[in-house]
Amino acid sequence: MRPIPNSLKLKLPFIISGFASFLFSVWLYFIQDQEMAGIFVGLWVPSIHSLGTLLLTPVTVTNGAGEEAVPNG
Repeated sequence: MRPIPNSLKLKLPFIISGFASFLFSVWLYFIQDQEMAGIFVGLWVPSIHSLGTLLLTPVTVTNGAGEEAVPNG
């Protein structure tokens, strides 16, 4: 069995929590017949994925000329 790549290990919690939120919202909406709660929980999915993108995307600092700036330190 091959090991899981590090990039996937970092993304996996956000993928799993987004999918779990989706399933929970479908359960609330259709099974429990709580439409407003299902819609509210369904809105968590893009928020979770956006948080994952925000936290996992590397930050590149550029100067005014569009060139990469080297931070001091």
